[in-house]
Parts: sequence; structure tokens; C-alpha cells
Amino acid sequence: MNTKTLPADLVIREALADDCELIIALIQELADYEKLSHEVEATTENLRESLFGSNRYAEVLIAEYQGLPIGYALFFHSFSTFTGRPGLYIEDIYIKPRYRGRGYGKLIMSHIASLAVERNCSRLEWSVLDWNAPSIAFYRSIGALPMDGWTVQRLSGQSLENLASSAN
Repeated sequence: MNTKTLPADLVIREALADDCELIIALIQELADYEKLSHEVEATTENLRESLFGSNRYAEVLIAEYQGLPIGYALFFHSFSTFTGRPGLYIEDIYIKPRYRGRGYGKLIMSHIASLAVERNCSRLEWSVLDWNAPSIAFYRSIGALPMDGWTVQRLSGQSLENLASSAN
């Protein structure tokens, strides 16, 4: 994927290892917005290893307006056994508040959608907090549908450790 120059001085580009401090700052802004800053454990070092190390677990796009970073998206491949094809899962998409409502979020989403099509993915998925009405309205406006009947499950921390140790 190459850097794309888009309307109104917006550039969407692949993140580089040197962007890890910026990515952490944007993650923290998103966490603050979502009232989840207490859950941020990521560091520049572990992010650099996870995104740019020998095993690259995710990809990041940086949105820049007139040379200033205004947002990012972090995504990775998933797989659907039902379609027999990969998908893309967007973990984070964030545009700084003063740049919202200008279509930049839609441009990032369309950029990721084009990657999904190029990579023969069968779907593009993400989660949204139930209270986040502006984001939900935006997602509906681009044709996204909620997956009724599905609830996200998570195993982490001590519960993850306990289950892992039971395998031995």
C-alpha cells in the first residue's frame, strides 16, 4: 500500500516505526474520549515490537491534515471459517475532535475497505461502545449493520493466565 494524497490536504499513510510515540499519544486520546484511559497499558517499546518487529500483528494508518497528524486507524487480519476467507478487523479508528465532521473518518474507512477488497477479504468488522451515538450514526451512514445476537467476549489478565496454565 502506498501513501495516498486525498482532497483538502489530507494524507493517509502507513505508519513507520518512528511513529510509535505518535501512535501511543493517539491511543491515549482515544482512550480518554472513551473514558477508558485507565486500561491503556501499551508502551512505545511493546508497540514497536508488535507493529514493526519480526512478527507484525497489526497495521496502522496515520491521517495527516496539512502535515499535522489528526488521527489513526489500527487493524489486523481475521479469518472467517464460514466464508473460508480472511477479513480485516479495525481495532481503533480515531479522528481528533476538531477535525470530525469533515469526512476524514469516512476516507480512512474507505481506504481500509479498499485494502480489504485488494486482499480478497470477505468482511470488514469492528466494535463500537453502546453509548457512542455519533460513531454509531456514522457507521450506519456508510452501510454498516450491527451484529444482533452476538456479544463480544474477553479473557484477559489473571483469567487468561489461569486458563493458559490449565493446558499443562
